[in-house]
Amino acid sequence: MTEVVSLAGIPVNRYTLFKLFKYTVYCLLTYNVYAFFVENHAAASTVFADGISFGKIIEAYNDSIDTLAWVLLLVVFELETWVLSDARLKGSTKWLLNGISAFCYVFITYSFYGYLSEMVSLTHLLPVTDSACDLAASGGWSMVLEQDDYTALTAANCGSLADVHLLRLADAQIVGDASVWREIQWLAWVDVINAGAWLLVVAILAFDVWLQLRHELSDAIMRYSQIVKGLLYSTLLVCAIYWGFNGSFLDFWDAFLWLVAFFFIEMNLFEWQAETSAE
Repeated sequence: MTEVVSLAGIPVNRYTLFKLFKYTVYCLLTYNVYAFFVENHAAASTVFADGISFGKIIEAYNDSIDTLAWVLLLVVFELETWVLSDARLKGSTKWLLNGISAFCYVFITYSFYGYLSEMVSLTHLLPVTDSACDLAASGGWSMVLEQDDYTALTAANCGSLADVHLLRLADAQIVGDASVWREIQWLAWVDVINAGAWLLVVAILAFDVWLQLRHELSDAIMRYSQIVKGLLYSTLLVCAIYWGFNGSFLDFWDAFLWLVAFFFIEMNLFEWQAETSAE
């Protein structure tokens, strides 16, 4: 007998609550596309003050493009592992889902390249011989506060950079304290590790789905797959915790939601495989 609880006076079963919670997480991740776009747009106006070339779009809006591609891929995995029956995962439907997945994989891989490029660019820091206030007087300079957070360098705030070791980006007029740049470099490394781990997770998950559709996902393969993905998910959890202490709340919140979302996908796959094995 399905246990029933009351929600705003309306009786609902726990399965309905589970679905409500799951799709709420998916909606929150969709909203993060907009949140990252706002954050990226604010940073891009400073880092790319002379305009963003087509080749730099992925670097400027890396987080928002990456998140959008991941949301689409999440929808595909949800359809494949839960919503659609095996009988419907054939023909034009399967080709459509494969096409969307391929589109997402291109952008996810390119976003990984964007994170890698950003990390490399942060290794090209140059010493600054002038004082921060001299730079402020010359105009056109910005000051880095934290990752993707910049403000114009003015006479009013240049004093905060007095008596510190100043460094600047090699390809932009952005200056900051060496200790701040070091924290940003660590965060950039975490971005690369996180993106790389997620690429491996979805590669294994896509392989699991492919085997399941062929009815070849055995218990042994499932067990080894879960061990490898467990290590990768642990790495992703460490990245999320690091962001919680040293990064922005948005990065931590987004990472946490993605772990929850793919926990649902893993549950879908586990139940799908169990049902097939029982037939």
